[in-house]
Amino acid sequence: MATIAPHANESPFVKTLIAIILKGSWNQLLSRIIASNRGSSTMEKVFSSLSLDCEISWEFYKWVETIPGYKHSSQSTWNMVYILTRGKHFRTAQYLLEKIAFKDYLSSPSVLNALVDTSKDPGVNSHVLSWLVIIYAGSKMTQDSIQVFEHMRVNGLRPHLHACTVLLNSLVKVGSTAIMWKVYKKMLKLGVVPNIHVYNVLVHSCSKSRDTKKAEELFGEMELMGIFPDLFSYNTLISLYMKKGMHYEALSVQNRMESGGVTPDIVTYNSLIYGFCREGRMREALRLFNEIKDASPNQVTYTTLIDGHCRANNLEEALRLRQLMEVKGLYPGVATFNSILRKFCEEGRIKDANRLLIEMSEKKVQPDNITCNTLINAYCKIGDITSAVKVKNKMLASGLKLDHFTFKALIHGFCKVLEMENAKGLLFKMLDAGFSPGYCTYSWIVDGYCSKNNEEAVAGLPEELASRGLFVDISVYRALIRRLCRKEKVDCAQKIFNLMVNRGINGDSVVYASLAFAYFKAGKLRVVSDLLDEMYRRRLNITLKLYRHFGASCAADNSVLGLFWDQLAQRGLISKNMDEHMQQSNLVQGMQ
Repeated sequence: MATIAPHANESPFVKTLIAIILKGSWNQLLSRIIASNRGSSTMEKVFSSLSLDCEISWEFYKWVETIPGYKHSSQSTWNMVYILTRGKHFRTAQYLLEKIAFKDYLSSPSVLNALVDTSKDPGVNSHVLSWLVIIYAGSKMTQDSIQVFEHMRVNGLRPHLHACTVLLNSLVKVGSTAIMWKVYKKMLKLGVVPNIHVYNVLVHSCSKSRDTKKAEELFGEMELMGIFPDLFSYNTLISLYMKKGMHYEALSVQNRMESGGVTPDIVTYNSLIYGFCREGRMREALRLFNEIKDASPNQVTYTTLIDGHCRANNLEEALRLRQLMEVKGLYPGVATFNSILRKFCEEGRIKDANRLLIEMSEKKVQPDNITCNTLINAYCKIGDITSAVKVKNKMLASGLKLDHFTFKALIHGFCKVLEMENAKGLLFKMLDAGFSPGYCTYSWIVDGYCSKNNEEAVAGLPEELASRGLFVDISVYRALIRRLCRKEKVDCAQKIFNLMVNRGINGDSVVYASLAFAYFKAGKLRVVSDLLDEMYRRRLNITLKLYRHFGASCAADNSVLGLFWDQLAQRGLISKNMDEHMQQSNLVQGMQ
């Protein structure tokens, strides 16, 4: 039997309502609520004052919702969730909590402080808040989930292990690795003991960040705690090692898992095979393929091997494997076709590539961006820009969107046939789509205009970009100046440099070094001196990376380049690591 437990200072009206609830005469209550015009605030007092049988409370809660114009407050609903949880009606409590979780900003610290009565049963509060952590984390609302977790931590409430696992996993998925480790440490301080599922999330995080050292430490922790790694744990570690090219370590993990009674599955073998194929070590990949036991090769296995053979210039073996794949009842997907298509295009076998496309259509395999970009790039390389544009149009008609690689390939193609207005138009569209062209893209534009003796078009490009409302930063000026200097069009490069300075943009080491070297080659040593003085004033040094870049791109001018580096070294414009590298190089040359 439910009992009345109103607060001592509760109003006579609320006490009367409680008595009516217990008698079950709820229709009388309806008229009283309407007459009182007190609505949800009254219900909050009723729920907070009653100690009812859970079933009666839930039926009363639902009945009150049927009153026209009435809506439960967040506090009333929260109290009902608390009562249901205390009565172990978990599913109903979770259902009710989900209803209000997204519309009432429950994750807000101020709302949580108002709703949660920390003087009540901490076990029930932990239940409810842990569910809230799971609801938000599962809905990709990681920040909200963290706020609920923090509220629990501050109030000394221990979150459930499953809630912590879901939260950690959601943070790994969105790439918030640093926050994930902070939450993990706080979880441990609250007394939550990790299990295999938590460790699997942590190892997966290490795999995404390619941190082999931390992953190994986690396996050591698991061993100390008596937690046995499962198939997922081992597969994740093997995949990480293979991504890093640590083949011996990956194979050692395979031996460890078998010794520990965990049988490798096809995911294990696929990871190992992928690692060897990626590095062209097809003999080892095929050995593993032939050693597969207690598992069946799947589409991923065959596609990985086919791609490996294509990269190793063994197209015939790739085609043979593709036939074997179909004999085994496994049908190639778009990734399989893309590997073979790429190889056909690399070898200039465009007719074979088109036949493969027809086969894809017959087998209802939809081309993706990689398929289309591979074809567009192949057509552009042979100067067939008309066919490239046709593929682009079909790509758009099928619902695919142009990506960074599509724009690059088409710009290169138009520049190759010197259709510069089309190339420039695509450059603008590329920028409008939110993609950032790199040095290569701008180099093609520069080369194309220079081939048409239209350097003025290059010089006017920054202004044209700005006039279209596009943001022109240092990367644009740097790319144009670098390429013009490389082509010994130093006057045009100087115009763009002056425009950059007038716009309040300071050049970096690449800009100044490119200009200085171009003038050095032209014998204009006074201009070189002024540029180097400015570099010294602004503390712009030549790094080892920049030194190596110049060495690779200016190999034909190696003797001149050596004299240029001497000039920079005399002025103290060489970074410490580059200075050490030059000294070692000179020592080696002296010994030869």
